[in-house]
Amino acid sequence: MSETAIKRLPASSSSGSKHLTRTQRFWALHLGGWAGYAVLSYLTGLAHGKPDYYWRVVVPTAIGGCILTWGLRYILRAAWSLPPPALVLVVIWPIIGVSALMGVVFVWALSWGYCLDCRPNSVLGYLAYVGSYIWLVMAWAALYFAIKKHEESKFEAERALRAIASAHEAQLKMLRYQLNPHFLFNTLNAISTLILDSEGTTANRMVTRLSAFLRHSLDSDPMQRVTLRQELDALALYLEIEQLRFEDRLVVEFDIAEDVEHALLPSLLLQPLIENAIKYAVAPRVEGGRIRIAAQRQSSVLEVTLADDGPGCHDAAGRSANGHGVGLANTRERMRVLYGERQSVQVLNPEQGGCTIVLRLPYEVQKPPIKRH
Repeated sequence: MSETAIKRLPASSSSGSKHLTRTQRFWALHLGGWAGYAVLSYLTGLAHGKPDYYWRVVVPTAIGGCILTWGLRYILRAAWSLPPPALVLVVIWPIIGVSALMGVVFVWALSWGYCLDCRPNSVLGYLAYVGSYIWLVMAWAALYFAIKKHEESKFEAERALRAIASAHEAQLKMLRYQLNPHFLFNTLNAISTLILDSEGTTANRMVTRLSAFLRHSLDSDPMQRVTLRQELDALALYLEIEQLRFEDRLVVEFDIAEDVEHALLPSLLLQPLIENAIKYAVAPRVEGGRIRIAAQRQSSVLEVTLADDGPGCHDAAGRSANGHGVGLANTRERMRVLYGERQSVQVLNPEQGGCTIVLRLPYEVQKPPIKRH
């Protein structure tokens, strides 16, 4: 059976082959930033009358800044978990040290590749160069912290979303595997009665169909959606068992529009509702009862209706007056978890009698597989 999986939250972007890892992103920004600094410094020098070989000063300075701030990264990363006041006190000294070394690299490049007489002739001259670079290094450190904070916030948000998705998945599985013990008890009791009445052939048919239904029920993934046609085929396995129990007392009618047979819905969503209808509208009555299953499309909404001709629903929550509203409550919760506000479960008591349950959910169809050449 082909199934279309409900969308799950993707893993962290760092694990995908199409996405850069955190280290790769650092190097892309780091090298790109210093390359941009070199180009901007060179163009600024030309604009201020520097000769075209001024690159001999700019390139070594940019390379030195790239290497020195790369080393500064490890210090900043080690101090990241400190409280803000302690963080400032710890990182300010490495920043000053890197700025001083950048000043030394600049003076060396200036005197080596540009102008031998341009070297500062006093300590204050050197300090002036250091001071000019401290703002650049502080800006680099601030940008590093900002990006790191953004990365961690994004990671925490993704982890929270994955936790919510995992909780929803666990909740759906719990709801999906709440197999009604009354159904199993009644079916096994009916099989026992058939055996006692020497109707071995009918009992064997019921066991075979019960096995097929339970196998399908346990094999189906609650996180999967199936087409309406597949859902009705699975429902037929259940109805065949009940048909053997009630024979002519159970009449089931289908009114399924052709354009909704490929619409998607959660697997085995309808079985608990049909089971409720049989329990309340068919089993207690000597004459049995009639169940009608209809489905149609209303614009962007799939509308599925289940109606019976029994005594009606006891209250707005369904047949819960006697404490037997598990099937309907289960369906409501699955719909809520999967579709949120885009769904509704309506329970009606028609004037002509019986109980009608209307399920509305987004109309979605299975996408055909992409053909590869």
